[in-house]
Amino acid sequence: MNTHFDFLNESRLLIAISGGLDSVVLAHLCHRLQLNFALAHCNFNLRGQESDADEGFVLELAEDLNVEVFIQNFDTENFASDEKLSIQMAARALRYYWFDELSTQLKFDYILTAHHADDNLETFLINLSRGTGLDGLTGIPEIKNNVVRPLLKFSREQIEDYAKKEHIKWREDSSNASTKYLRNRLRHDVVPVLKEINSEFLTNFEKTQGFLKDSKTIINDKMDEVSNKVINHMDEDTIAFSIAEIKKLTNPKPYLYELLKDFGFTKWHDVLNLIDAQSGKQLISKTWRLIKDREFLFLTAISSENHQEFSVSGIDETLQMPLGTLTVNKVDNISDKTSGAIFVDGDNLKFPLTIRTWKDGDVFYPVGMTGKKKLSKYFKDEKMSLLDKENTWLLCSQDAVVWVIGKRADSRFKATEHSKQILKIELQ
Repeated sequence: MNTHFDFLNESRLLIAISGGLDSVVLAHLCHRLQLNFALAHCNFNLRGQESDADEGFVLELAEDLNVEVFIQNFDTENFASDEKLSIQMAARALRYYWFDELSTQLKFDYILTAHHADDNLETFLINLSRGTGLDGLTGIPEIKNNVVRPLLKFSREQIEDYAKKEHIKWREDSSNASTKYLRNRLRHDVVPVLKEINSEFLTNFEKTQGFLKDSKTIINDKMDEVSNKVINHMDEDTIAFSIAEIKKLTNPKPYLYELLKDFGFTKWHDVLNLIDAQSGKQLISKTWRLIKDREFLFLTAISSENHQEFSVSGIDETLQMPLGTLTVNKVDNISDKTSGAIFVDGDNLKFPLTIRTWKDGDVFYPVGMTGKKKLSKYFKDEKMSLLDKENTWLLCSQDAVVWVIGKRADSRFKATEHSKQILKIELQ
C-alpha cells in the first residue's frame, strides 16, 4: 500500500469507517504508516442499539489511534422514502454527499474507503445479473476523482488474517448475515461455491477484469474517432449527431450505446429506430431528450426554463434571463441596427412586457412584409430545427408579439422618425 499509493504520504486523508473489519484494518494500516488522516463515521440509525454501539466503537478507536473523528447521524429511512430509493442506495447517497462536504470544507485531499477484491467480485456479479454494459464489468476503480481504495487488491480473507495476526478488534454488522439483499446472497451463497470449484477463482477473476479494462481502452480510442465523425456540433446543453454518419457505421446500435449510455437511456432498440423515424419523434430519459429532426439526432438537456415567463415592468429596466441580458432604454434616435436590438415606438407598448417561448397559434407582422404570418410558418421558411424553435423566445405587449427575440421585429411597434418616444430594446 505504501509503494503503490505513495502519493498519500503527503496528503490529508479522510477514512470512511463503519467499525467493520475492512475499514478498521485500513485505519490501523494508515496509522502504522504514519499518514495524516481523520475518521468519518455514518450512523444510519437502521439497527437501533447496534448502530449506536458501532458509533461508540469508532469513537474509542479514534481515541486509541489519537486521530480526529467526525460522526454524522442520518434519518435514512425517511430520506429513502422521500427520494424513492432503496435503503442501500439512500445510505450510499447520504454517505458520499457528507464525505464530499467534509473534504471540501476541511480541505481533505482524498477520501479513503476499504473496498477489497471480494467487494469487486460481488459488484461484478451484481452488474452481470442486471445486464450491464462493459463499464459495469470493469470493476470498482482504485482511484476515482478524490476517492481512493487502497485495499482493492486484497481479499477479505487476507484482510481478516492480518487483523487476527495484529490482534485488531472490529465490529460485526448483523445485517451482513442476512440474505435479504442481493449482495449478501452473492457473498454467502454464490461466491463460496465459485471459490470451492476453483481455489484460484478470485485471482483469475482479477486477471479477466484486467483484460476487460484493456479492451475498454481500445473501445475508448475507437469511440474518440467515431465521435469526431458523428458529432456535428456540441454546446453546453445540446449535442447534434449526424444520422448520415451513424448509418455509415457497420453496426450502429453498439456505437449509439457508447455515445448515449451516460444520459440515462435504456431502450436501445427504440434509440436505433429513431434514426429512421419521422422528424419530431423523441425519446426521454430523466434528464435528457433525444429528438429526431431531419438529418440529425439532437441530444438536449431537459430544462424547466422553457416553461418560465419573465416580465419587464418599465423603461430603463435590465432583466437577466437564460438567453442573456435584456435592456429597455429611451433613446433620441434610431441607430446601429443589429439582430440583437430593435427600436420601437414606446407609445404603442403596454407595460409590463412579457417574455415567453412561442406556442401554437402565435402570429406576428414581420417587419418588411405585408400582413401577418404564423410563427410556425416563419420557422419553417427559416428552416429552423425543432430545438431552434423550442429555444426561440418572444417579447410581447399583452398578447401581441413585439419581437421574435434575436430574429425578427413586428412592424406594428416599429419606431419611425415621427415617434415621440423611441425605445431601444437590446439583448446581450
